[in-house]
Amino acid sequence: MRQWLVNPKYLCRKHLMGEHVESHMLAGSLNKGKSLDGFIKGGLVDVSKLYSRHEELVEEMKDRGYNHKSPLPAVKVEIPQNYYISCVDVEANIEDLKTRCPDCNKRISITEGAQHVSC
Repeated sequence: MRQWLVNPKYLCRKHLMGEHVESHMLAGSLNKGKSLDGFIKGGLVDVSKLYSRHEELVEEMKDRGYNHKSPLPAVKVEIPQNYYISCVDVEANIEDLKTRCPDCNKRISITEGAQHVSC
């Protein structure tokens, strides 16, 4: 699981849809009581941004004309306090996307200067 937490406009279709799916996976893992310790310690997810990030992704999907029909399920369990200490390195994620994905690199170049989501 991974939250890029970069400006959704930077994400190609694959990465936008992928992060959206992983938002649902994150909510499901929380509801099932699965350990997220590795994802938290690795700076891959920020549980405190689960719902706001999902909404940002959905807004971008709608702006692109994509059809969204999957509301994020409520997390019905108590989330451990240590899950709120994570910080995703947005700047590093931008560089990672630029390197690994030509489509994201192009979108980042076009959209440069847009605000980033930060910890």
